[in-house]
Amino acid sequence: MGLQPLEFSDCYLDSPWFRERVRAHEAELEKTNKFIKELLKDGKNLIAATKNLSAAQRKFAHSLRDFKFEFIGDAETDDERYIDASLHEFSNFLKNLEEQREILALSVTETLIKPLERFRKEQLGAVKEEKKKFDKETEKNYSLLEKHLNLSAKKKELQLQEADNQVEQNRKHFYELSLEYVCKLQEIQERKKFECVEPVLSFFQGLFTFYHQGYELAKDFSHYKMALQINIQNTRNRFEGTRSEVEELMNKIRRNPQEHKRANHFTMEGYLYVQEKRPAPFGSSWVKHYCMYRKETKKFSMIPFEHRSGGKVGDAELFVLTYCTKRNTDTIDRRFCFDLEASDRPGVPVTMQAFSEEDRKLWMEALDGKEAVSLIFKIFFCSAQLDKIGFTIIKKCISAVETRGINDQGLYRVVGVSSKVQRLLSLLMDSKTCNEVDLENSVDWEVKTITSAMKQYLRSLPEPLMTYELHGEFIVPAKSGSPESRVNAVHFLVHKLPEKNKEMLEILVKHLANVSKHAKKNLMTVANLGVVFGPTLMRPQEETVAAIMDLKFQNIVVEILIENHEKIFKTLPDATFPEPISMSVSPPNAPPRQSRRQGQRIKRPLAVYNLCLELDDADSHSSPREDTPSGSMDSLSSQSPTPAFSSSPPGLLDGNHLIMDSADLAGWTTNLPAPSRSSMVSWMNIPAANPAATNAALASLLFPSPAAGTDGALESVAHRKARAVYPCEAEHSSELSFQIGAIFEDGKY
Repeated sequence: MGLQPLEFSDCYLDSPWFRERVRAHEAELEKTNKFIKELLKDGKNLIAATKNLSAAQRKFAHSLRDFKFEFIGDAETDDERYIDASLHEFSNFLKNLEEQREILALSVTETLIKPLERFRKEQLGAVKEEKKKFDKETEKNYSLLEKHLNLSAKKKELQLQEADNQVEQNRKHFYELSLEYVCKLQEIQERKKFECVEPVLSFFQGLFTFYHQGYELAKDFSHYKMALQINIQNTRNRFEGTRSEVEELMNKIRRNPQEHKRANHFTMEGYLYVQEKRPAPFGSSWVKHYCMYRKETKKFSMIPFEHRSGGKVGDAELFVLTYCTKRNTDTIDRRFCFDLEASDRPGVPVTMQAFSEEDRKLWMEALDGKEAVSLIFKIFFCSAQLDKIGFTIIKKCISAVETRGINDQGLYRVVGVSSKVQRLLSLLMDSKTCNEVDLENSVDWEVKTITSAMKQYLRSLPEPLMTYELHGEFIVPAKSGSPESRVNAVHFLVHKLPEKNKEMLEILVKHLANVSKHAKKNLMTVANLGVVFGPTLMRPQEETVAAIMDLKFQNIVVEILIENHEKIFKTLPDATFPEPISMSVSPPNAPPRQSRRQGQRIKRPLAVYNLCLELDDADSHSSPREDTPSGSMDSLSSQSPTPAFSSSPPGLLDGNHLIMDSADLAGWTTNLPAPSRSSMVSWMNIPAANPAATNAALASLLFPSPAAGTDGALESVAHRKARAVYPCEAEHSSELSFQIGAIFEDGKY
């Protein structure tokens, strides 16, 4: 279990447990700060101390290996697991470099030192400043509150009103500061993974450029680098979506905290001052307690807690409530007071003081006192329904998009003008005008207006398309299990949806699959569509920070739907499914790298398939280069360390290794479109103008000659033949075991 999310609603309760969670987040950030400082120190030593190069490398490697990122929530995505494992992988690379004694001129200031220093100063430094403000405001707020509560009720009404206003303004300022501090804490926790790892990744790329003797290791790193860039970009994209949702929730709670109270088993909870009576000469004292009450059992518990003394928690006290009575100011020289009587102490009332009259009324209502006040809850109604008009709207929008804008860059990501979107929606949702709206031929409606209207309609449904009831069940397989089990689980759950929901989902997912096929032009890959439609098709019933942290898993579910839509919607699920999915499965670590001298195959976390893109043969001769955002080449939703090929080269895939001869590879690379060849050639530092040189270089990458010191398990011996040069032991039922010298011919062993 990682760090617990900090709920914005808890800022208004400011409970002891909330303070404990805040301190846990602060401790984690302090640990990260120390880690970055140590990493920066080691990096500078690596640049300056050439005589102690090997020692500096080992220390740097240890720093990377020993640090582990904490995460918010109860699970990570595959991308985050690979990012977490990346520091350990970097450490392994450095261990192999210890044998290299060549003096290298390293220029890492711009790629490593400055980004980490900027992150530490601008991001972690900003959090430290926010913490100082938060601690100072805490002291000020509760000091002023205690002073205010000590005011005599006999003072003039005008003086009391002025004091009340001052306390209220100070309290609002404290809550504002608390909300911003909590938001900043969670933002930096999410941001630090890619902000810390990306500079280290850049450093490694530069480091291997100068190592001629480390050529084989640099080749392995290039594969890993490409996959990690996709992981980082996917994590960054999900972070942006999560951050906007968190900020929206924070603003909602800021506008009306009472409406967004979290549901729990307590009828009422919050701080009260409890009068503690002392012997006659000493009078009485008032001690702040955090109080909780359950109406069903009439159990009242209270825990003394003082914010200003370092947050020390006292012993809890529990009793069964008998009655609650309001105390008037003519019987006590304090305002907002009421008496409670416990069943085990009849005739001995406990006097308590609320923070305000409104607070007292809420407690009186919860405790069945004489003065009760009813909370008014706003109910919002939405006219969007899964009816005939709803299906007509979706079908009209999809038809218009596929006719007019299937190749538009940023389709579904670029939003329309709000006023135009609302106008189009009002026309479409009106049965009188719906059929008159012509989206396919009219120039009045831009494609971005149509896509925004469709997304807005789906978000306006009373219940998300994939239902509240099944929301948690859809999230579970996205957090664990093999790729096949994830697909099977989602397949099974889709067929549990109500018929109309399933029908609408099938129409939409089929369309999204079509959009992803045009990703070369519209740049909307499966992963990008998952980011857009995850929050649209799925949302939890209760809007909390913890739920928003699961947003990335919603995206993965949508990716699974798009990638496997034919199987999911056209076939029935296995009748024996579901089997229990264990949530305690530990995240898969990246396979360890072994020295070539050990005579064993090297396991690559992500192998040659990273060179494969989803491409159409019709585009193989296109000349202009299209820039595709880093990390958007493919979806990693159902990815394991050995996912299947999309546009596969000829050959045999065994576990983490591709078995292919040079002639097959040359033919496969020649058929790649110019843009993709250019991006691959650029990545490998090969002259792009010479196709023969490109193919030869790619072939040498996949099939290094024995003279060059090959580390692969197989070598090419003839057309469509391969011979094992190392033994291989299968790690899974889908893999092969073979001995040295085994021949693979035409895909057969």
